Amino acid sequence: MTQHYLVTGSSGFLGINLIRYLLKRGHTVTSLDIAPFTYADAADRIQIITGDIRDRAVVDRAMRGAEIVVHGAAALPLYPREDIYTTNIDGTRNVLESAYQHHVERLIHISTTAVYGIPDHHPLLETDPLSGVGPYGETKVAAEAICREYQQKGMCLPILRPKSFVGPERLGVFALLYEWAREGKNFPMLGKGDNPYQLLDVEDLCQAIDLAAHGDCALVNDVFNIGAKEFSTVRAEFQAVVDAAGHGRRIRCFPARPMMIALRLLERLHLSPLYQWTYETVSKESFVSIEKAEHVLGFKPQYSNKDALLRNYRWYLDNWQTLHGSGVTHRTVWNQSVLRLAKVFF
Repeated sequence: MTQHYLVTGSSGFLGINLIRYLLKRGHTVTSLDIAPFTYADAADRIQIITGDIRDRAVVDRAMRGAEIVVHGAAALPLYPREDIYTTNIDGTRNVLESAYQHHVERLIHISTTAVYGIPDHHPLLETDPLSGVGPYGETKVAAEAICREYQQKGMCLPILRPKSFVGPERLGVFALLYEWAREGKNFPMLGKGDNPYQLLDVEDLCQAIDLAAHGDCALVNDVFNIGAKEFSTVRAEFQAVVDAAGHGRRIRCFPARPMMIALRLLERLHLSPLYQWTYETVSKESFVSIEKAEHVLGFKPQYSNKDALLRNYRWYLDNWQTLHGSGVTHRTVWNQSVLRLAKVFF
């Protein structure tokens, strides 16, 4: 059955992949994002509204006619602190209140496993305590609390907590690995790299959103971890990308503690593209249980970590010459700052 979707954050990495997924299945889409929608393959097939979710009038205009809302808009960790708080909390409340008043039948909220903070056990379950690290983690915890308010008002509002997701067009922190691999550099890693670390392919996340959008509300009006089913150690899977580059290079491991101290200092001096949650979790186990999503949603991930990384790397190799400038979103190459200088030693 054809339905009309509103996708917030539609110009981002998840947004465009989800829009393509929905269009292939015959749905109609309104996109809402503060950034221009620049995808020629989809622009003439959807309704585009350029605006800020912090502007209630814009949100109300985008909401007209929506049957299902996928709320993916968020200010990411490298945004200014004030923007993170106002976008992820005030903007989320705007979207939820507008959907409630427009009698939208279902809203899927895209949260993150960053709400678990830096945990002391694995796998993580949906019932584990929430302890967001930094402004991004803190605001995503607060956004989930707002969602629970509207669930109690009677909205069907599934909350998905995806692991870091990759796939074609994902850049951000992963562009560092891809660039160094393509250039024939060894790649540095905090710690031994023997820690299991789960990722997620964006196509599998789109599948989970679809399942949450159409499952029995009595079952799906809940919170679900979403991640790859097959994954191994971060060193092994990053090494697969380095091997694919064909230069015979290796992942080079360094003691985690002194590197984290250095990265904290560089972050405070605005000389590093990495933020606290990234560098403090990459050397630790990081995986969630997806059993609830499998049993309740019927989630069946198709891609392993390695599959997702290599799929993304192949896209990068086909497109790296057209990637100019830098930014702070998942679709842009992050400014490597002082890390670019470090490449001469690898």
